[in-house]
Amino acid sequence: MTTLGILHPGSMGAAVAAQARERGAEVLWCPEGRSAATKDRALRYGLTPVRDLGEMSRRCDIILSLCPPANAEDVAAAVASESFSGVYIEGNAISPARMARISGLLLRTGTAVVDGSVIGSPPSASKTPRMYLSGPESALESVALLFEGTSVQTRPLAGGIGKASALKLAYSSYQKSSRMLAAVAYALASDHGLEEELLEVAKDRTGSYLAEAAYIPKVAARAWRWAPEMREAESALYEAGLPAELAQASAAVMERWAMSRDRPLDLSEALAQLHEASER
Repeated sequence: MTTLGILHPGSMGAAVAAQARERGAEVLWCPEGRSAATKDRALRYGLTPVRDLGEMSRRCDIILSLCPPANAEDVAAAVASESFSGVYIEGNAISPARMARISGLLLRTGTAVVDGSVIGSPPSASKTPRMYLSGPESALESVALLFEGTSVQTRPLAGGIGKASALKLAYSSYQKSSRMLAAVAYALASDHGLEEELLEVAKDRTGSYLAEAAYIPKVAARAWRWAPEMREAESALYEAGLPAELAQASAAVMERWAMSRDRPLDLSEALAQLHEASER
């Protein structure tokens, strides 16, 4: 039986780990320093608590890191300090350059490193996200076997470390920047009392995020996680010699919602916060 460690069981991490558990793996997590919400989530998904990261590193065959992008290197460094010798999946939305730094850090301790990216909603009976993987072939096979037959669809990528990270940021820089542009456009229309007219125009354009005004508060609640991801996209674009201003601007808009972390808002509150931040 494979033993998987999850760092940390947020909404995505817990759901992904639960898929491995259903497949027959034992899934460990470390409650130390985690919030009550995280502890409730881990209990709900049947994850097994361990005393500390050292115990997790000794017992696990595979460790999966799914955390806010800004914390990815610190989490990897903590695992490296435990001399973990299994497979480490770096599953966060980070730039290829940061992925390379993390890989170098862990390889020095004998860890097999997999570059991973999850694209889609948390897995469930009705949702099947894809986990793209790049890195050593034997390690990719171990990860694919861990999720075989589950709602997490693994997809190997040729070319080694950095490929999965690049794909994630290529997708998210479009998807999240589009959401930001829709939010700002709707705020402008709202200022002039033209919300309904804008929605009428947008609904004639199939697939336009402008037609999904009800999604704006959800974006605001997730902005604390999305803003660092856009900063990673900004870095990746800059490193590739591509225009990074759109990703930079998207991150700046998201940062105006920084105080709304996972908090339910209505549309008027979300729009008001965009104005309030600009006035401070």
